[in-house]
Amino acid sequence: MVSQATRKSLLKRTAMDLITSTTVLPLLLGCLGIFGLFRLLQRVRMKAYLRNAVVVVTGATSGLGRECAKAFYAAGAKLVLCGRNTDALEELARELTASRFPQKQMHKPCTVTFDLTDSAATMAAGAEILQCFGSVDILVNNAGISYRGAIVDTTVDVDRKVMETNYFGPVALTKVLLPSMIKRKRGHIVTISSIQGKISVPFRSAYAASKHATQAFFDCLRAEVKQDGIEVTLISPGYIRTNLSVNAVTGDGSRYGAMDRNTAQGRSPADVAQDVLAAVGKKKKDVVLADWVPFLAIYLRSLAPGLFFSIMAFRASKERKSKNS
Repeated sequence: MVSQATRKSLLKRTAMDLITSTTVLPLLLGCLGIFGLFRLLQRVRMKAYLRNAVVVVTGATSGLGRECAKAFYAAGAKLVLCGRNTDALEELARELTASRFPQKQMHKPCTVTFDLTDSAATMAAGAEILQCFGSVDILVNNAGISYRGAIVDTTVDVDRKVMETNYFGPVALTKVLLPSMIKRKRGHIVTISSIQGKISVPFRSAYAASKHATQAFFDCLRAEVKQDGIEVTLISPGYIRTNLSVNAVTGDGSRYGAMDRNTAQGRSPADVAQDVLAAVGKKKKDVVLADWVPFLAIYLRSLAPGLFFSIMAFRASKERKSKNS
């Protein structure tokens, strides 16, 4: 009778013979070679797509926007930096220009100052943006504001403010720049949304509503401009370690002024910016940048909504007790 150890030894020998056989080994090496060649071609195409592309970044002076500006600049893009603070924009432009990237042709960034919540200013800014390099290849709608508060304590003016910044602002700028992209049959619109554009979390109503609207609008846009050769990418990050929660508005419009625990434990904005760069370079349609818990919540919302709603109600109760204690 053959012992268990002998059987294991025979199985290992058989497996090795199979792997090293004249048929299987070349096939495995061929597959690995094809995969490696595919990845290499993908990287080459991505670099070519981003090099010398005119990239507009809104909310460029801080957080994820600043890191995105650095990432696209390092990739050789022609940057148009947008924000509300002229001094901060010019400081970033000087910092980028002072950077050294051997064997790459770098371009001096252009800066355009305007407030996304001002429709007239956004229209004028669109014309100024087009004058910087003559066209726009990639628009990164990054600027945004967060919110913390209970619905019952929140004024409608606060809801409108969040919607103006997170939804109407990016929509307005997109509509200003879109005709020039359609005319050229070339362009890429990238919008930084949020996990909360896919699921709703208690005490974030205005923010979640603005991001749900953003998701819907740019999903529609993607379908409508496909025939014009325009790419649309939606990025939905989880928590990022920025001052988004610190600068959030509350129910009465005042500044929240505190760093949430989840935000403090979030991903580095520099790491997220690299993922944004890769998603744009690969022309991805919809990207979720989060760990497994938000992913699970997204699927749970669709597949088991009753359970999802119960979990959110429990979270609301727990957060309310924490605030009252």
